[in-house]
Amino acid sequence: MLSDLEIAQATSLDKIVDLAAAWGLDEDELEPYGRYKAKVRLDALERLSAKPNGKYIDVTAITPTPLGEGKTVTTIGLSLGLNKIGKRACACLRQPSMGPTFGIKGGAAGGGHAQVVPMEEFNLHLTGDIHAVEIAHNLLAAMIDNHLHQGNAQGINPHAVTWRRVVDVSDRALRNIVIGLGGKPHGVPRESGFDITVASELMALLALTDGLRDLRNRVGNVVIGQDHSGAPLTAEDLRAAGAMTVLLRDAIMPTLMQTTENTPVLVHTGPFANIAHGNSSILADRLALKLSDYVVTESGFGVDMGAEKFVNIKCRYSGLKPDAMVVVATIRALKMHSGDFAIRPGKPLDPKLREENLDAIRRGVVNLAKQIENVAAFGVPCVVAINRFPTDTPAEIELVREAALEAGAMSVAVSDVHARGGDGGVELAEKVVEAADASSDGFRYLYPDEADIKEKIQTIATTMYGAGGVDYEPAAEKDIAWITDNGYGHLPVCMAKTPLSLSHNPALKGRPEGFRVPIRQVRLAAGAGFVIPFCGDIIMMPGLPSIPGATRVDIDDQGKIAGLF
Repeated sequence: MLSDLEIAQATSLDKIVDLAAAWGLDEDELEPYGRYKAKVRLDALERLSAKPNGKYIDVTAITPTPLGEGKTVTTIGLSLGLNKIGKRACACLRQPSMGPTFGIKGGAAGGGHAQVVPMEEFNLHLTGDIHAVEIAHNLLAAMIDNHLHQGNAQGINPHAVTWRRVVDVSDRALRNIVIGLGGKPHGVPRESGFDITVASELMALLALTDGLRDLRNRVGNVVIGQDHSGAPLTAEDLRAAGAMTVLLRDAIMPTLMQTTENTPVLVHTGPFANIAHGNSSILADRLALKLSDYVVTESGFGVDMGAEKFVNIKCRYSGLKPDAMVVVATIRALKMHSGDFAIRPGKPLDPKLREENLDAIRRGVVNLAKQIENVAAFGVPCVVAINRFPTDTPAEIELVREAALEAGAMSVAVSDVHARGGDGGVELAEKVVEAADASSDGFRYLYPDEADIKEKIQTIATTMYGAGGVDYEPAAEKDIAWITDNGYGHLPVCMAKTPLSLSHNPALKGRPEGFRVPIRQVRLAAGAGFVIPFCGDIIMMPGLPSIPGATRVDIDDQGKIAGLF
């Protein structure tokens, strides 16, 4: 059986200029990076502005296992299936972080016969967007500390600086650090730390911007901390925003790639719906909607995570409305949600997970039911995609189908795209077309702009998570008061929460009820245009597992990569 990497490396690729031409892009609208990927200039979006939009489909999921449940595979496979049934379909994906690529999950290019190719380039440096975000972010950090060292004309309170540094590697030792040691020539000592690059506010605002001028304004609005009077200080105040935007100039352009069946994929901005908003860019989606009959975009983790942020943050800023949502489920994850099985990265799966177990599914399917209810809260038709594994039995699949329909799904399809590519996505594609055609004007946000921060947090916690309420630590109360007093209380919220449970506690599987969500702090991301409540022990810098994925990756004398999957 071929590995994902072997399948990807055996794929015959179209030259990117030929693929672009077939999908309506002019050659002078491309900035090629080699033969098989290219940046798309925003001029294309201006040229195509009069064209009607295609249908807009968001792919989300149940609460996953730590291994992931094939959401990217399904996103790509659905686009393949739609093309198989005669619809012009484009997928929009986020660029993977190299943290999990070399950590727990490995590559994020899809899998089997539903992948983005070249998968090595997709999973590694691609066109350098993550590096651009990292350098721009760290330039601002350096300018903050230089300002402190050079006399501090802006009166920055060194104990109230909130702008940390970033690096796109999972490195727990950098979560909390002390900088400026070594005496006066080396800076002002203070506590700080690192977040992972894809959780940078710059990555978020890049995903939410609508153009270069807006990007420049958003970068200028980034709040880096407070002065000694407690007033917010921005990147504009430090005269850093211009240089930062210059570093992001090329990163604002989506990257065009292709699938294993030579259909288009637009890749833009970063992942992590647990500590970021976890969606690809507004610009990529808008461009794809002009080029295609159907756009299949992906939201990170479960409906309660990425899809909630897709609706309440991304759609709020873009003005776009989804025509349907696809909730990806797997038999193994539903068995895990029964509480009978533990799935741990780097550990062998319990052999009993491969055996038919209808009782475990009956107890675990409550998680799927809750996520279907969550989609209904947005007023969007829901299609459930059962991502088939070889050990799934007909009786297990039928049980999930019945439970999903009873919970309110419009339809259910089995997705076999990993094994069969677009042919394995035809049933799902047909169901999605039916759902998108049935879409009405029922789409809605969970909360209005004018609701205060606590009202927004309460609504998400009770509606999406099923919580009984929310508790605030003193630091969070102080943060909310400062954010509100300084005029940012109207912003949407981007919850930072474990993706492994509907609750804040990763150990609570299935559909927990009656729990209370603890909020320990709230960060302001004024440039991105949201605030970030931290639920429980969530952190912004992952760590590597006992056996990192990097240990499997190598290269031969001809430059051929092995070990990515």
